[in-house]
Amino acid sequence: MGVTILEAIQRSAGFLDKKGVGAPRLQVELLLAHVLKMPRMNLYLNFERALSTPEADTLREWVRRRGQREPLQYIIGSTSFCGLELAVSRHVLVPRPETEMLAERAWNFLGQLPAGGQARALDLGTGSGCLAIALAVHTPQARLDATDLSGDALNTARQNAARHKVAERIDFHQGDGFAAVGRESRFDLIVSNPPYIATAEIQTLEPEVRDYEPRMALDGGADGLDFYRRIAAEAGSFLKPGGRVMLELNDNGAPSVGKIFAQEGWKVEAIEPDYNRFQRIFIAHMTTESHDVAT
Repeated sequence: MGVTILEAIQRSAGFLDKKGVGAPRLQVELLLAHVLKMPRMNLYLNFERALSTPEADTLREWVRRRGQREPLQYIIGSTSFCGLELAVSRHVLVPRPETEMLAERAWNFLGQLPAGGQARALDLGTGSGCLAIALAVHTPQARLDATDLSGDALNTARQNAARHKVAERIDFHQGDGFAAVGRESRFDLIVSNPPYIATAEIQTLEPEVRDYEPRMALDGGADGLDFYRRIAAEAGSFLKPGGRVMLELNDNGAPSVGKIFAQEGWKVEAIEPDYNRFQRIFIAHMTTESHDVAT
């Protein structure tokens, strides 16, 4: 008789614990539930069920990879974002819960725009497409543009957009920031979760991030603020009057980012905390005088 579900969980959790993986039992249960294509809680109703040889082999390989600190989401090939199942791979950043807050704030803004016109939003550095797709799903009246330097990331984003039936409302562009969209483009909202880790700090991150997630999506330059400087300097000429910029911040970036934007003629409208009370969501608009100059 093969190993039972309970035995597999216990042995694998012990292995992951020795490898320094956090919440090892939960990690094993999530992997095993994916192998068996059943809800995780159903494992508890089937503890005595024996795994088939292919099931045991797959779990063993996945646990080995998790023990090497590969993110669970890359192993199973998907993650959940705002209730949407999204494909992920090592070509894209794994979406975080904090970014869900940015998405919700953004779709609420788009949903409050006057009826009659088509809202337009730009997602800079779309990665898996999580922000653009969530906005398209929640604001059916909106049209979106999404950029990324990585062609592989854009392939993943297109796949995710098609899966959620919003591909016809999202235009994906490969290129560097605003250079990827036409200079005549104007948006009601520019949203981004830009790279914001200082270069020297990347080596101090957890192995799951440092060794597996794309460095291009992490590295914000020497002080982690390079992309905020670019957005502050360039975004104004791509916004419609009354438009907003909404960005995710790193844990301690709010004062510096606020200063950068103020120096470029922006009015900081709000800086909102995440679940851990870090100042995480940055919202700004151009002052009237600055917008006139930019346009």
